[in-house]
Amino acid sequence: MIKLSVIIPAYKEEKNIGHTIKNVAEELTKLPFESEVVVVVDGSPDNTEAVALKAAKPYHFVKVLSYSPNRGKGYALTYGVRYCHGELVTFFDAGGDYHPNHIDPYVKLLEAFDADMVVGSKLHPASNINYPFKRRVMSRIYRLMNRILFNIDVKDTQTGLKLAKTKVLDNILPRVVVKQYAFDLELLVLAKKLGYRRIFEAPVNLDFNTVASGIRAKTIIAMIKDTLGIWYRLRITHYYDKKHNL
Repeated sequence: MIKLSVIIPAYKEEKNIGHTIKNVAEELTKLPFESEVVVVVDGSPDNTEAVALKAAKPYHFVKVLSYSPNRGKGYALTYGVRYCHGELVTFFDAGGDYHPNHIDPYVKLLEAFDADMVVGSKLHPASNINYPFKRRVMSRIYRLMNRILFNIDVKDTQTGLKLAKTKVLDNILPRVVVKQYAFDLELLVLAKKLGYRRIFEAPVNLDFNTVASGIRAKTIIAMIKDTLGIWYRLRITHYYDKKHNL
């Protein structure tokens, strides 16, 4: 029986996806339980799919899914969950920003405390983060905004490394609307609304000098729009009170 599924959403990642698949797959072979990797190529116009298929070939437990057109990271993760067979699901960014050696400690933490979810946090005291000043200021403003709008306890909603019980995601995802920038926030807002209180933050190692750290104004505006949309659905229309079709 498969215990852990790792979903890797990929868009324009032809330079990174091969290494990421290899690193994740090799790390999973060290674990004492059966795992799988589900790579979701999110309508990428470059060679991401071809590189992913080549990298996945040596590993029987890695599968590559794709569709067109591009739908966004949130859609890709939701799509990937449909094809998972594990009791637990990890969301793992394709860009190689995080090392897969985080996965095993997250699983152990979840099991030790019977957690619903473990969220990677750049703000955890044990995290090792090289964080540009501009990015830090923007993150603080966004955290404050989320605190005011949603009063959620999770300090860092946007880190691209999360672990959850599949049954928890099966309850949350049919209510999710956001397909792109604020998907992670909506996931955690819904977790709180649905009564999932056992959410733990865990350390990550990340060097923003080696990854793309710039954020375009268009992205910032879209993220604010998505965030306000979450608030509107939560407080005004009560859209989240019922499940909807995935």
